[in-house]
Amino acid sequence: MKQFGVLVISHGSRSREWVRLVDEAVADVRLPEGVPVFSSFLEIVEGRLIQDGIVTLEAQGVTDIIVIPLFVSSGSTHIDEISYALGVIPEPSLPTDMERFAIRARIHFASPIDDDPTIAEVVYRNIEPLSEDPAREIVVLIGHGSAEKGFHQRWKMGLERLAERIRELGGFAAGDIAMLLPNQVPDVMQRWQERKPDGTVIVAPLFLSEGYFTSEVIPERLEGFRYRYNGKALLPDPLISRWMERQLAVFWEK
Repeated sequence: MKQFGVLVISHGSRSREWVRLVDEAVADVRLPEGVPVFSSFLEIVEGRLIQDGIVTLEAQGVTDIIVIPLFVSSGSTHIDEISYALGVIPEPSLPTDMERFAIRARIHFASPIDDDPTIAEVVYRNIEPLSEDPAREIVVLIGHGSAEKGFHQRWKMGLERLAERIRELGGFAAGDIAMLLPNQVPDVMQRWQERKPDGTVIVAPLFLSEGYFTSEVIPERLEGFRYRYNGKALLPDPLISRWMERQLAVFWEK
C-alpha cells in the first residue's frame, strides 16, 4: 500500500527571513490526512537539506515521495542536477558535483513554476499598484536566466508565456522579458525607450523571495532608465501554497 509524503525543494539562503517565508508557504499547503511534508533546501540550511528530507519522510513510513521543485523555471540548471540526484533522469545535462541520494521510496517529480497562471496572478497583483494607465504601459518581466544552451531556451519560453499572461491580466500595451544571465536588461530597456518614448515601463521581478537580486542586482542593471519598480517577489502570497496544492493534486488523482 502506498504511503505518500511530500518533499518541497527550494534553493536555500543565509537569510532567515527567506527560509521563513518558504517554510510558511509549505506549512500552509492543505494535504490529505496523514501525508507528511518536509521543506528542504538545495544548500546552506543545515539539517534541512534534500537528503535530510528523504530520511525524515522514509522514517515515517513513506513509500512514495512527491517532489515539488519550488523554482521559477524548468530552465534552472538546479532542476537538472536535482532530477539526476533523485534518479528521475539517468544522467545530468551538465557536469555536477551532486551525487545520487540514498532513496528507498519511489520518487514522483512535479513541475517548477514556469508560466503557471496562478503565478501570473501573483506577479500581476504585485505590480498592479504601480499601474496608472495600462494602455500606455509595458511590463518587463525579469528573471535570473541561464546562458547554458537548452536551459536558456527553457527560461525564455517560460518567461515569454508568463509575460503574456500578465499583459492580458492587466490590459497592458505590451509584455516583454529580460534575463540577468546573460544580461539582457539594458538592451530591452533601451529598445522600449526608443520604441515607445511616451510609454512607461513597469518592471516585474520573477524571484521566489525578496533579497540580493531584487534589491541590488536588478536596480543596478536598470540604472539610467525610466521605470516603475517595487521589488516585490512571489512570497509571501497564499497563492504559492495553492499552486503547490495543484501540483500535488495530479498525483492524488493517479
